[in-house]
Amino acid sequence: MAEKMATRQAYGNTLAALGAENENIVVLDADLSGSTMTKVFAKEFPERFFNVGIAEQNLYGIASGMALSGKTVFASTFAMFAAGRAFEIIRNSIGYTHANVKICATHAGVTVGEDGGSHQAIEDMALMRSIPGMTVLNPSDGVSASKLIEEAAAIHGPVYVRLGRAAVPILYEEDKEFEIGKAVTLREGSDYTIIATGIMVNEALKAADMLAGQGLSVRVLDMHTIKPIDEDAIIRASKETKGIVTAEEHTVLGGLGSAVAEVVVKHHPAPMEFVGIQDVFGQSGKPDELLAAYGLKAENIVQAVEKLKNR
Repeated sequence: MAEKMATRQAYGNTLAALGAENENIVVLDADLSGSTMTKVFAKEFPERFFNVGIAEQNLYGIASGMALSGKTVFASTFAMFAAGRAFEIIRNSIGYTHANVKICATHAGVTVGEDGGSHQAIEDMALMRSIPGMTVLNPSDGVSASKLIEEAAAIHGPVYVRLGRAAVPILYEEDKEFEIGKAVTLREGSDYTIIATGIMVNEALKAADMLAGQGLSVRVLDMHTIKPIDEDAIIRASKETKGIVTAEEHTVLGGLGSAVAEVVVKHHPAPMEFVGIQDVFGQSGKPDELLAAYGLKAENIVQAVEKLKNR
């Protein structure tokens, strides 16, 4: 098993494998195939790969047309350009028509690094979650990315998949199965629950180990599906533990934390803390430095649980 892999690399490899199985799959990119890793598919199936150039609105307009003509379409660019620049096209041409387009957006979050705040999509899950009928996925490692891409291909309708730039630790065995809308319980616990998504799942596991040293039993959930979210897992956590901490490489406004809070307040109110980007833009820097600067490390999750404990 590889120690680390970027979720975008897992996407590229899985896309090529799916292309071999299903000749109805077509792939579009906005002149970033070397970065989004759609180049793997392009090499194997050049007749089913289309580079539309640096024209993201056009990318998703074409993707919609192809999907409504019967194709299963994977369309990729950076998350900032997909969720941001092309939002209106995705909303009206893909969401409104329920087109079978998989928007696989890479380079999300502050771990884009030196590209800086203009390229660091920290609002994308909130934007995509707001579109009626849109499924929103945020895998935590290479294995979950691969399996969730397969699941996305198997369902009909629009899906947003959030993928990262940097290599991240492999958390799962290759034979692990994933179901859209069902969280994975990585640790059982009875005192507190950490619900994490994306790269923050690894930090949540580290935090749970640190808290175990304090004698606390902490449940860890990988909430890889932001929409439809696993309400049952959240309700159980709110009933069975003393409080919930959410952790995401995304603004705390409208993303995982908001989605979890919506369920908690409706079904079983419980104390919550939110680890994420606190209503500020990103900046240029090394990925690890930025995670520390924005409070996205295991230590910050531990501090959030301690806040719950001290209430």
